[in-house]
Amino acid sequence: MGTYNIPRNVKGEGRILFIFSTKSLLYTVIGVVVGLPFYFLLSALKLKLIGIVIAAFFALIGFIIGTMKFPELGAFKATKKIGGENIDDIILRAIKFKKKGKKMYLYTKEEQKNG
Repeated sequence: MGTYNIPRNVKGEGRILFIFSTKSLLYTVIGVVVGLPFYFLLSALKLKLIGIVIAAFFALIGFIIGTMKFPELGAFKATKKIGGENIDDIILRAIKFKKKGKKMYLYTKEEQKNG
């Protein structure tokens, strides 16, 4: 028997520190940068631990946005269309949609059944 390579999408699969892909590390750093003003403000008020927790919370949100895919829930019509897509792609598409104020069409490929 021979060995066969199965083609797959390897975009963003390079791992840093075992759990971070390049994209998720970038979004985590952005989350920390958003959380740092809260840390400095609460640090000045002698609430340093709460500031660290808030900065870590924003880092976690950044990690989730950079890593997770939107689940496909059958109960909702909108999730059927965007299920399985990266959360950051959905957010960027929503920002572009709001910015342009125009309609946006998303085409999906459907397989034909031979029968």
